[in-house]
Amino acid sequence: CTSLTSVTIPDSVTTIGEWAFNWCSSLTSVTIPDSVTTIGEQAFAHCESLTSVTIPDSVTTIGDEAFYRCGSLTSVTIGDRVTTIGEWAFGWCTSLTSVTIPDSVTTIGEWAFNWCSSLTSVTIPDSVTTIGDGAFADCDSLKEFKGKYAADGGRCLIIDGVLNAFAIGCGVTQYTIPDSVTTIGDTAFWNCSSLTS
Repeated sequence: CTSLTSVTIPDSVTTIGEWAFNWCSSLTSVTIPDSVTTIGEQAFAHCESLTSVTIPDSVTTIGDEAFYRCGSLTSVTIGDRVTTIGEWAFGWCTSLTSVTIPDSVTTIGEWAFNWCSSLTSVTIPDSVTTIGDGAFADCDSLKEFKGKYAADGGRCLIIDGVLNAFAIGCGVTQYTIPDSVTTIGDTAFWNCSSLTS
């Protein structure tokens, strides 16, 4: 539905299914009511005109690729009952500058924020127990991590001795891996083209 510009979802809806609004490329506004508990896989993928989204407190799961390639999305408010942010959920949201991850989230899926190239800072709440590979890969402007697992002045995430991610926008060209690291994750230094050693 490439000409659809706005959607108001009624209170009777509890689930937004897979691919529900995929490729609604003119969609600029969507109202998600407090009745919705699940946003399905690719529900709003490729909604390239969507600029902001508020996920209500009723939602517990943001499905894989739910907002994948929403290239105009600049801000996301995630409700405080969401426990899972799926794989690639906000991947390639290249205009996303701000996201608040609530204390309810336990899992951030693989590549969840991959290629969010305008994102400058991320705060990981204490509730998070799992961060998938590549969750913050290719975030070229990411200068620091804050909160749980943030280490070495916010330059990286270290989870149980595993260097999970590196803030590739922090501006350093050389980096010494902290002594607490026992394993370097598969995508820890993904596309760190500014590092020379």
